[in-house]
Amino acid sequence: MNQYIQAKQSDLTKVIDFFKKDISALRTGRANPAILDNILVEAYGAKTALVGLASISVPEARSIVVTPWDKNITKDIEKAIVAADLGINPVNEGGKIRLAMPQLTEENRHELVKKLNEKMETARISLRQTRDEIKGLIEAAFKGKALNEDDKFRFFKELDEEIARQNDEIKKIKDKKGEEIMTI
Repeated sequence: MNQYIQAKQSDLTKVIDFFKKDISALRTGRANPAILDNILVEAYGAKTALVGLASISVPEARSIVVTPWDKNITKDIEKAIVAADLGINPVNEGGKIRLAMPQLTEENRHELVKKLNEKMETARISLRQTRDEIKGLIEAAFKGKALNEDDKFRFFKELDEEIARQNDEIKKIKDKKGEEIMTI
């Protein structure tokens, strides 16, 4: 692998990692505590991540239980979950909140797959932007006489191969998640 790709390898890895994290919040037929990762709760005069205020568990395949460490903020947590518009109605059971995952309809599944495809396209755009940055570095090195023309084209070929590998990885992740969503 050439030094230009190696210099930006962390950026390529970040794209894949962000895509994995981004799609983990998409609902499937099973309960997944990751759907609560981005919820901010207005408590103690500040917005705080839900995971910092409560323990989250999955006692059954179709339910999530949120147990606040301070019972006084249970209503605030409930309000934040409703405001997040996850399509799940929280049930306040006094000291804890239960989220029953509704059965996905065929229409819901197709909508989620559309969202998944949009997120994949966003990840691919990020990869293309990183590819363009690397191409710019190679072009600059060529113009600065640090590379000859053969090296320039070899580096471009290596870059295209690496980007194709990264795109394949994104597609595999997307296909796996799409299969999870469509499984009843």
